[in-house]
Amino acid sequence: MSSGASMNAQQCLVEQLKLEAGVERLKVSQAAAELQQYCVQNACKDGLLVGVPPESNPFREPRSCAFL
Repeated sequence: MSSGASMNAQQCLVEQLKLEAGVERLKVSQAAAELQQYCVQNACKDGLLVGVPPESNPFREPRSCAFL
């Protein structure tokens, strides 16, 4: 490995570490509580919980031909 490639790899590592250092950390318990609250607030919009209207369901069974 050349010194230029090694220097480039080190610069990439430093940039990655800078990004990771700037990330806001949360406690798992806080993140879980926020996720649970989000799920409860948006449950009325969840297709798995309330179902999908037949007219907007892309996976509905195709209708058979009325002439046959």
